[in-house]
Amino acid sequence: MQKTRNLLVDTARQLFAKNGLEATTMNEIAQASGKGRRTLYTYFSSKEEIYIAVIQSELDRLSSRMEEVARQEMSPEKKMVKLFFAHLEFVKETVYRNGNLRAEFFRDVWRVESVRKNFDRNEMILFRRVMNEGNDKGVFDIRNVKLMSMITHYCLKGCEVPYIYGRIGVQSPEELYPYVFRMVTKALGNERYRNDFRY
Repeated sequence: MQKTRNLLVDTARQLFAKNGLEATTMNEIAQASGKGRRTLYTYFSSKEEIYIAVIQSELDRLSSRMEEVARQEMSPEKKMVKLFFAHLEFVKETVYRNGNLRAEFFRDVWRVESVRKNFDRNEMILFRRVMNEGNDKGVFDIRNVKLMSMITHYCLKGCEVPYIYGRIGVQSPEELYPYVFRMVTKALGNERYRNDFRY
């Protein structure tokens, strides 16, 4: 059942990306998936519902990418920098790979926001994990990890649109690395470790 649902969601995503949300019908999704209307309506009662499922599937992909980074063996400060760029690069990739659907992401921001609540909460938990790791190793000096994880998350979220449109990191992400690392170490770091990073 999950395999069928995933097929329907991915088919819908591709059609939304090609034709736009409004121009895509439930009939077209059913035909393109090869599953038929009855099967489609077994899983989704409306196009709105399948659109929400598309957004959720994209956020699940981002969560998996972030989790992969968090499990890597590296110093906590480098891990925070990698998490920043994993988030920004994946959001950019998601918006651009979805073609005509990307206008919906920006036009209907409140609907997208309602779906990404779980992702946002999980990202803050992930940040807390890495920050606690940094505190335990003595490279971070964060007294209120929960608050700092929230501040970090919302700062990163605020960078999404300018990053997608190339207003920051115009040439490549590499030009931003030293600045993001400096921000991480200045905001989170123990004074003794702030100059240890080498490019």
